[in-house]
Amino acid sequence: MVESKRAGRTGPESKAPKTRAPRKSKHVYWFAEGEADGDRSMGAVLGGKGANLAEMSRLGLPVPPGFTISTEVCVHYMRTGGEYPDGLRAEVEAALARLEKRMGKGYGDPARPLLVSVRSGARASMPGMMDTVLNLGLNDRTVAGLTAESGDERFALDAYRRFVQMYGDVVLGVRADGDDERDPFRAALERLEKKRRVKHDTALDRSDLEALVREFLKIVEKHTGAPFPQDPADQLWGAIGAVCASWNNERARSYRALNHISNDAGTAVTVQAMVFGNLGEESGTGVAFTRDPATGERRFYGEYLMNAQGEDVVAGLRTPLPIAELAARSPAAWKELERVQALLERHYRDMQDLEFTIEHGKLFMLQCRSGKRTGFAAVRIACDLVEEGAIDRDEALRRIEPEALAQLLQPVFDPRELARAADRRLTRGLEAGPGAATGKIVFGAARAVELAAQGERVVLVRIETSPEDIRGMQASEGILTARGGMTSHAALVARQMGRVCVAGASELQIDYARRRLRVNGQLFGEGDWISLDGTHGVVYSGEIATSPSEVMRALLGNNAAARRAADTPAFRAFSRVMEWADAVRTMGVRANADQPDQCKTSLALGAEGIGLCRTEHMFFGDAKLLAMREMILAADAAARERALAKLLPLQRKDFEGIFRAMGSRPVTIRTLDPPLHEFLPQDDETQRRLAEDLGLPLAKVRAKIEALHEQNPMLGHRGCRLGVVFPEITRMQARAVFEAACNVARKTDAAPHPEIMIPLVGTRAEFELQAAEVRAVAEQVFAEKGVTVPYHVGTMIEVPRAALLAGEIALGAEFFSFGTNDLTQTTYGISRDDSGGFVQRYLEKEIYPADPFATLDRDGVGRLMRWAVDEGRAARPDLQIGICGEHGGDPRSIHLCQELNLDYVSCSPYRVPIARLAAAQAAL
Repeated sequence: MVESKRAGRTGPESKAPKTRAPRKSKHVYWFAEGEADGDRSMGAVLGGKGANLAEMSRLGLPVPPGFTISTEVCVHYMRTGGEYPDGLRAEVEAALARLEKRMGKGYGDPARPLLVSVRSGARASMPGMMDTVLNLGLNDRTVAGLTAESGDERFALDAYRRFVQMYGDVVLGVRADGDDERDPFRAALERLEKKRRVKHDTALDRSDLEALVREFLKIVEKHTGAPFPQDPADQLWGAIGAVCASWNNERARSYRALNHISNDAGTAVTVQAMVFGNLGEESGTGVAFTRDPATGERRFYGEYLMNAQGEDVVAGLRTPLPIAELAARSPAAWKELERVQALLERHYRDMQDLEFTIEHGKLFMLQCRSGKRTGFAAVRIACDLVEEGAIDRDEALRRIEPEALAQLLQPVFDPRELARAADRRLTRGLEAGPGAATGKIVFGAARAVELAAQGERVVLVRIETSPEDIRGMQASEGILTARGGMTSHAALVARQMGRVCVAGASELQIDYARRRLRVNGQLFGEGDWISLDGTHGVVYSGEIATSPSEVMRALLGNNAAARRAADTPAFRAFSRVMEWADAVRTMGVRANADQPDQCKTSLALGAEGIGLCRTEHMFFGDAKLLAMREMILAADAAARERALAKLLPLQRKDFEGIFRAMGSRPVTIRTLDPPLHEFLPQDDETQRRLAEDLGLPLAKVRAKIEALHEQNPMLGHRGCRLGVVFPEITRMQARAVFEAACNVARKTDAAPHPEIMIPLVGTRAEFELQAAEVRAVAEQVFAEKGVTVPYHVGTMIEVPRAALLAGEIALGAEFFSFGTNDLTQTTYGISRDDSGGFVQRYLEKEIYPADPFATLDRDGVGRLMRWAVDEGRAARPDLQIGICGEHGGDPRSIHLCQELNLDYVSCSPYRVPIARLAAAQAAL
């Protein structure tokens, strides 16, 4: 055994952690080729990296030895403000001694120094989000030992300068300062490269690197006020603490928020013997995937660099080479890598992401994990693994993230085009409507319609959208708003229409009067091009080409291009997964749709009915809107009836189109819900034109608009309250529905199945009054037409009182549909449209586990839903219950709906496939 010469480990200046008592539990787990304390089942303890290193070691793969400090240590470290659990020091000392014995070297030994890496590894893969430090153990003394042992002074100095740079950044916090935004270490390296007229650090000689090390050490002392730590023990504990602390850095927290990963799990810390890819042209490093992560194709895919360390590949400082070229460059390592990658994919039964180093031609494996992949690749790989017999269909369904399907449905930007547009990135907001859109900026709905009619592609830019913008939204390629959350009007309607949307981009400064947009110092006018990446919430200036996905061309097309798309791997894999999901799920999946074209899209995407038809969306259009406004401004009931008589045939025609599209499938139709003032113009010019069109005094129009103004319209005169006060509105809508259903039933073989839904009910009496109006109209229409169609009358459960009194309401209602947007608002007492100003901070502080308007709140809203389900079905055992709020398309919310034993979920058309897969996973 090599005698340890780790100076200062127990001296008074050591910065090793304080401990208070002997170890009470195991915190450190050993691994080496052929042996390990843990295995892949211990991800919660060892993190993904540590568990997979242990598993690869057990498989006898060439893994450099080391040990993993458990996630519990990180959790303890974060909760106590930087203290370690009792006994950790002794465990680390013992493991380090074992590593020294295994390697025949000493950590801190100036003659034969052992160098180690310190790496993070959370239970859930978080690539690049946390910190790593390589080459620990180097100092002014051990660098000479590394030179003697390797016989290469240049290599030793290169390792030392890398270590000082990485440790200075990760552990000591040396960052850019002043006007220079660059990393000071990188800036110094670039100055030297420029002086020597070389492109890469590999061209620097021994004396260059020696000078660079001296400069790096000075940079550390300048920024920290202290010399670079020379004690290897201090280096080790400094790195362990920094890796633990990186669990809570900004990018890691953001990644966890985006991917719904708990903030409580912590990261493991792996300490591992270094192997070196920067030992000359026979050494190297690389990252590879056992299948193509973009397409899912079964081919070994990756990149490598010779004479480099892993950070060189990841950071992109040098252009890596395709992995296939390694066969000629290092045949023995390539042959071993091919064996290992095939073994690991068979063992894990999934596409693997590998990191490796080659030292003097010998391969070492540093990491394996299930590889990140595109939505298309996820579906294709799952299907291929089933065909190969590696997994069964149920496992394939479990493996595909439902949200990944959105990538198969939405238009996309070509990755190369997007990379070229990186310098045109303007800002970001919420990824409210996935996909890609590019078009000319317009600031109003009418202008959007006008330009779209001329064949122009437009992006509607608004501070926030309202129902009056709906035609402009329909005409636009994408929608960009400065305000609003994930369930704002813009987001909700965009998803339903399949429009790309970036909402709540708060850096936008929109001037409607001057028709211009200012963002981060740049000015844009109407007609300027802009591009939206709704999948990631990013806004770019200029035009970026888009095209429909193959799946959508196959589903919605009826031409040669559609037939070609249907024969592509993407569509075949998508269809197969949807078929498997439908065979497994027990909940129905419906769509929220208001127009015949939306219904057809919903059916093509697999919807089994319409779970929410918002009738107010049918009132927008010149003739309809004018009649609607005439009705609102009517002086008495008779005048209202005359205006409603104008609306009746228009709405009936819309319903006929919907029933023809849906056949005998159920169509749930919500009676008028929003407050009436939303249909009236707020600007002077439009009010003036309205007064002229209706032959009314302008003063009277303005007085009526002022009278309808509400301080809190969300809780005001809307929903069933409109129908109670103005029952003629409910009667007109019911007549339009039943006349349309009878007309379609008479002309086709289908039997339309309308379900009339009364919104915002809080008492049984409200529901009964409205239901009586609907049923009376139904009988009248059936008698007049000589045709009868099946129908039901039910209600939305969207206020807490309705949930609490569900048993009483169910005595009259034939179905419930949870309107979880409003149920969340009224349960929390917050406005979904105004919550964007504080919800993000609540998420950061972990007050909310998730945005309650994006994912159902299990403890509060979920408890009300469970009560309503139990009470409702106790009163009416055959009560049908669904959900039609935007949560109906959220996979985590769908799991709750399965637990509550709902009959169906309803969501935006373009989320139907996502809901189908999520419902299958919930059933499994």
